[in-house]
Amino acid sequence: MKSTFTTILLLLSVIITHAQDFKTPVDYLNYIGKETDIISKTTWKYTSAVAHSKNARKIDATRKTLVKSIQNAAKKIEALQDGYKGDVEYKNQLLAYLSISEKQINQEYDKIIDMQEVAEQSYDYMEAYILARDLVNEKINEEVDKLNANQKIFANKYGIQINEDSSELAKKMKISNEVFENHTQLFLIFFKVNFTESVLMKAIAENNLNAIQQNSNALEQYSNEGLEKLKTFKPYKNDLMLVNATKKVLEFNKKEAIEFAPSVISFMMLNQKFQESKKTMDNKPAIKRTKEEVDNFNKLVNELNTQVGVYNKLNSKYNTERSNIINNWNETGTNFISKHVPID
Repeated sequence: MKSTFTTILLLLSVIITHAQDFKTPVDYLNYIGKETDIISKTTWKYTSAVAHSKNARKIDATRKTLVKSIQNAAKKIEALQDGYKGDVEYKNQLLAYLSISEKQINQEYDKIIDMQEVAEQSYDYMEAYILARDLVNEKINEEVDKLNANQKIFANKYGIQINEDSSELAKKMKISNEVFENHTQLFLIFFKVNFTESVLMKAIAENNLNAIQQNSNALEQYSNEGLEKLKTFKPYKNDLMLVNATKKVLEFNKKEAIEFAPSVISFMMLNQKFQESKKTMDNKPAIKRTKEEVDNFNKLVNELNTQVGVYNKLNSKYNTERSNIINNWNETGTNFISKHVPID
């Protein structure tokens, strides 16, 4: 049920066409491009590991490799003290980008992991975690835009024609962004009802009738809201696998709210009535109990015994269905990412 954290770096690769007169500045751009290409490839390995591996150590190892590649590139580019014949504007912008990228991937990653540990404690925490995760990408992408603009300024200054990248790696990165974004949107719909349901289950365990009623009402509301959102949701490449899994969760939760919760409340009220009646009977000597009181109590006992069996059967049914529905969503979410995020 955990949301996936990934940082997608969108480094600009370029195809350069040029006249012979501009050979030196092109060599300068190619040198820098070689270093950023290494970062792009290690970024992709990290993204692929997040998408296709459940091994936390492997994922973190690829993250550390990515950080190291950024540090190595920064050292080499920083060594170009004069840039190209004293023109250091593009070089400095690239160094700023690398510095921010390293910070976001290295330092901010630890903060996000801390947030992830508490994210499942509430829907607000989960939203905050996802927002923080997305802000990391946003900050990096802002720097990418600045970097690309400065690259074009440099190229225009020296008459170099730069064509946008159409490499396989760039295509993979674009696909990954779209897949993870699609998954996140459905995850939030799923998590809102799933968390509310967990609060409802806690209220049931504590025999808290007021909390059961409140949370069952909220669960019905959020289920209906989610089902409405799914009507206009645009699945990635029209793949409905995760949409359908989410719909099943919402339909189950709605049924749980309007059928199961009222049954629980009725059973608890019956049990409460029994406990009160038993207390009254226990406090009255047998000789003072009227036949009517005894008959009513025995009738209540028989009714409770019958309802215990009904309730246990109903509870077992919903527990099994709930487990299957949640497991199906988690498995489908994993398969959805693995299916659409390209493999190396």
